[in-house]
Amino acid sequence: MRAPLPKIFITCAITGNLTRPEQTPHLPITPEQIADSALGAAEAGAAVVHIHVRDPRTGSPSMELALYQDVLARIRAKNPDLIINVTTGPGGRFVPSADDPSVAAPGTTLMQPERRVEHIAALKPDICTLDLNTMNSGGEVVINTPANVRRMAKVIAEAGVKPEIELFDSGDIALLQDLLKDGTLRGPALTSFVMGVRYGFQPSPETVLYARGLLPPDATFTAIGIGRHSLPSVALSYLAGGHVRVGLEDAVYLSHGELAPSNAALVTKARRIVEDLGGQIANPQEARALIGL
Repeated sequence: MRAPLPKIFITCAITGNLTRPEQTPHLPITPEQIADSALGAAEAGAAVVHIHVRDPRTGSPSMELALYQDVLARIRAKNPDLIINVTTGPGGRFVPSADDPSVAAPGTTLMQPERRVEHIAALKPDICTLDLNTMNSGGEVVINTPANVRRMAKVIAEAGVKPEIELFDSGDIALLQDLLKDGTLRGPALTSFVMGVRYGFQPSPETVLYARGLLPPDATFTAIGIGRHSLPSVALSYLAGGHVRVGLEDAVYLSHGELAPSNAALVTKARRIVEDLGGQIANPQEARALIGL
């Protein structure tokens, strides 16, 4: 049994790709709101902020480089120590047409792998996510073939950015092992188990321990819970020897029936959970050492 780490870092996922503005009035939308929310999360104890951007006019997910540039510049101007983790997830979703499943229906975002990481090559954040999942996601399909993952990983490596490998089921960990063996990825791996997305890892202590046991011995992990599983997964991840993540990307409630007023409030609660269990929270400088940046 792996003991809890002496110090853990908190990641805060600020706005995400799927949380809708109608779910909560507190969701950051504009670059200024996203940056301010990230800085507030850092003040509450987050060492890492995970960034998506949105169209300021509609609130819809966006991949526009200028929006990423704006957010990162605002964060770095006020808190240069904060670790910035940028998504590469958008661009992998396929919605089959009802009449011809080989034809994409509205909602499909599939694009060339290199386009999904253009902003990483341009901005060179500290970390970026790299999803390994090909899976059903609700009524849609997310597609990340091994060949396309390798193409994205090449651009990430050339940019000198540390990938956080997002794992949605056990087969993703098998792919991770292959990518490490063939040199596509370098260890020690920074990973996360995403639990609670249909139809992948389901949240439970058994899931965390099972997934942890499949990782290389030197890998770092965070067990992430989606929706009502978000805050319980803070305790699960810490007790299993992992780090923790919360944020309005993952869940909009602070407690039953109470919307989280901010990302900072979610970080504050996650911090309290860890500290009440006897853990200590790493600052950004300490987190850099833990991650290997």
